[in-house]
Amino acid sequence: MSIQQRVAGTVIDETGAPLSGATVLEKGTTKEVKTDRDGNFIIDVGTDAVLQISFIGYAPKEVPVNGQTKLTIQLDPGATQLEDVVVVGYGTQRRSDITGSIASVRSEDFNQGIVMNPGDLLQGKMAGVNITANSGEPGAAQNVIIRGIGSLRSGTQPLYVVDGFLLDNASTGVATNPLNFLNPNDIASIDVLKDASATAVYGSRASNGVVVITTKRGRVGRTEMNLSLSTAMSSLSNTIDVFSADEFRSQVVAAGGALEDYGGNTNWQDELSQTGISKNLNFSMSGANSENFSYFASVGYQDQEGILKKSGLERYSGKLNVNQKAFNGRLSVDYNLTASHMANLRPSINSTISDMLSLNPTVPAYTDGEPTLLNTNALNPLTRYAIYSDKAVNNRIIATISPAVEIVDGLVYKLNYGVDYSGTNRDRQYKPYTKVVNESNISNGDLVTNIIANSNQLIENTLTYNLDRDAHNLVVLAGHSYQKFMDEGRQFSYRGFADNNIDPIYQDHTSTTEYPTSVNSSAVKNELQSYFGRVNYSYDDRYLVTATVRADGSSKFGENRKYGYFPSIALGWNMTNEQFMENSAFNNLKLRASWGQTGNQEIPSKITQASYSEERLITGAPSYNTYPIGTGNNSIDGYPYGIVYTRLANPDLQWEVSTQIGAGIDFTLFNYRLSGTLEYFSKVSSNILLEVVPADPVQPTPTFWTNIDNMKIQNNGVELALDYQSGRAGDFSYNIGGNLTYIQNKVKDSPYAVLTTGAAQGSGQTGATINGYINGHPIGAFYMFEFDGIGENGLNQFRDLDGNGEILDNDRTVVGSAIPKFIYGFHTNFKYKAFDLRLNFNGMAGNKMYNHTKMSLFTKAQLSRSNNTTDFAMEYPHESIANANTVSTRFLEDGSFLRLNNATLAYNFRSDQLGLRDVFQHVRFSITGQNLFTITKYSGFDPEINTGSSTGGIQTFGVDYFTYPRARTFMVSLDLLF
Repeated sequence: MSIQQRVAGTVIDETGAPLSGATVLEKGTTKEVKTDRDGNFIIDVGTDAVLQISFIGYAPKEVPVNGQTKLTIQLDPGATQLEDVVVVGYGTQRRSDITGSIASVRSEDFNQGIVMNPGDLLQGKMAGVNITANSGEPGAAQNVIIRGIGSLRSGTQPLYVVDGFLLDNASTGVATNPLNFLNPNDIASIDVLKDASATAVYGSRASNGVVVITTKRGRVGRTEMNLSLSTAMSSLSNTIDVFSADEFRSQVVAAGGALEDYGGNTNWQDELSQTGISKNLNFSMSGANSENFSYFASVGYQDQEGILKKSGLERYSGKLNVNQKAFNGRLSVDYNLTASHMANLRPSINSTISDMLSLNPTVPAYTDGEPTLLNTNALNPLTRYAIYSDKAVNNRIIATISPAVEIVDGLVYKLNYGVDYSGTNRDRQYKPYTKVVNESNISNGDLVTNIIANSNQLIENTLTYNLDRDAHNLVVLAGHSYQKFMDEGRQFSYRGFADNNIDPIYQDHTSTTEYPTSVNSSAVKNELQSYFGRVNYSYDDRYLVTATVRADGSSKFGENRKYGYFPSIALGWNMTNEQFMENSAFNNLKLRASWGQTGNQEIPSKITQASYSEERLITGAPSYNTYPIGTGNNSIDGYPYGIVYTRLANPDLQWEVSTQIGAGIDFTLFNYRLSGTLEYFSKVSSNILLEVVPADPVQPTPTFWTNIDNMKIQNNGVELALDYQSGRAGDFSYNIGGNLTYIQNKVKDSPYAVLTTGAAQGSGQTGATINGYINGHPIGAFYMFEFDGIGENGLNQFRDLDGNGEILDNDRTVVGSAIPKFIYGFHTNFKYKAFDLRLNFNGMAGNKMYNHTKMSLFTKAQLSRSNNTTDFAMEYPHESIANANTVSTRFLEDGSFLRLNNATLAYNFRSDQLGLRDVFQHVRFSITGQNLFTITKYSGFDPEINTGSSTGGIQTFGVDYFTYPRARTFMVSLDLLF
């Protein structure tokens, strides 16, 4: 046992300024201290100890003590940027060796605040990655768009890979985000693979990009326990300026309506929203007793209460990661387990938002302590809160085991086996409420139960050979993957329950003639088999080549086209390693270029196979598919079953293909202080998959699936990302960075005038086109009449574009797109002594939003019927109350915005300041604000939403229809490391 001695020291940067918060660890032990605000530390170690010093943004350093009692240790900045390990498909690479486009965010740079899923961590952090929440609901679903939208059917979701396990994007039966099961506190880093060179190794599901999530691991020499506690309050961030009760009384009369005045003064936005209280508790422990064993274990509890009543998301989560090695490191086994229990409670969102904005403000919210009774065909929304519920409970477990063995030097075989099981029970119910007599689901009670079970099994075998000789480095990967998916669902619908104040889910139910029980079931099984290979070669750390190919076979496609083949190649040149760059201003300069193809198989199952149904004549209804056996038959028994096609076989249906090219420059300057990336990309999707209506009206089925000849979806763009790290001027330092992406999207050679995506909803409007895919225009192009004011007759006037004197469908035109031309984000981090302040902004520009809520509610006709509106309804005083709310540019608005996404002010206590040096290594107290302000011209609750109705399975964009409002949140957190 070595003799212990006290060592005092100072850690400084390259300018001699002290580094506060640097970690000083005695190698091979768990003994660790942090430097104070002056960079000083004191630690008791053995005389022969080795100190490991680390600080974010600086290269780590090892310093032998050698009996010294006072040390001054200087760290070198930024060099770690080139040595950082980046997770790529089926392996890792040094960032300096990367030839593809990969953006990475580590846990210390994640967005702060209430975060229920990984997408929230990244918003505004990466060039080329646009993350938009569909609404402000807790755990809301998101559109994650990487380098533009390139498909009609597959939506925007990328492939998610968690610790090497490939997730399925199929619905788990919970109406919110499918990634909510994953605790963000367990995530160490997220790498987004953007171009085909980076994604082609994943083949058929990588056309929308790949998001690789790596969870935390134990680290050698560190044994840690971390406890984080937080509580937050959320409230409505923006209200819509509808009429007050007094304004309403005068405006109804001015509109020529018959005022229904109930004598009250109610702000329904206040009555139907609340201050949501959220709680978060996470505990983790990690460590490694040697190079041969490490572990990370955590438990978490998150409870987010929404700003609408009876709305929230509650999650219990557990995580275990273990790695063990044997035989001098030649055998390694990784074991990963993630488990979660999630309960999602939702109100009737559309009805609640509609009532918030349109309900008569003269109606008192309560009468004699009870919600005021409205007329017999209307439900007080406060009563709806009491009698309606939508609760989904999901249990999910993901487990993987990955043994790897080094067969001979440099040759490693790895098996990756994993399972993902998810089960959901969702109950939507109305308790009987007999005072509403014209809606039987409310008056008699109603229950819809869904039972969903999903399974995802993966087995992969890979061989990796690594040869590093002189100036040559070669890594060869070959592998096989098999994945099987099974999704099962059952739905039970009941109506007619006893009015006994017992929830329908707890009552017995007997099917009756008046209200028969309805039962529907489905099961879908899919399989995917793949062969893949990749070669990485570098010469002298200067010239880099990556070549990849993957062959995917999917059960979704017909016999003639089961397999798709997806190759890629990329080149890189580390110019700073050339002799002629020795005295340049660049610390690093790399040029890279790539070409590759990825695929899309996100289409309904079994569509390449023929399907039939049988029909039989029903008394009182005609049938053209059954015939009487004899002319004298006069009963159903005389008619046999008739067989008809419901789907035609198409064995030639083939893969949709995305072809991408790109070129980029990576650079660092000013002694690693300024780093950046500039990239150009072009992505073209072809063999577009679509369900179409036959041109010939005489067909055995009304629609069929096919690849659209010659049609293409093209995305071209430029990405810029910059980051600057200051030196330390005394007690102060800062970091500032940002990203900007320009995207030009276009549909080319489409044979269709318009493929509708967004369609209107509501009385008299259902199905009317709002936006779609139109040849020569961006995806999500708004296609409608141009509003030209109100005519003398009090009715809409639209521009007569073809000049024929009539307003017909031909006068509709493209008037903008829901897809932004620019997306951007920027951040600033300031540190002063023990304080730090982080600000994160994000925004977009060049896009439009269709305010469907305004079209449905804020009209003069609505006001005349004693429904509330805004002053928009009275913009034209002579407008007739009989005027139609036709889809037009009258309701189209600028969707650009700039948002302060989150801001965190923190104080880092020294444990000795608190007299707890022997208890805690680190204590951090912080206050975080989310969605603090948004600069926008949009008149709805928020411009960053998408709640329109998809058409024919084609995703809609940029439609605001009774959207759950976004919250403004303030959170207080305490983090303890011991």
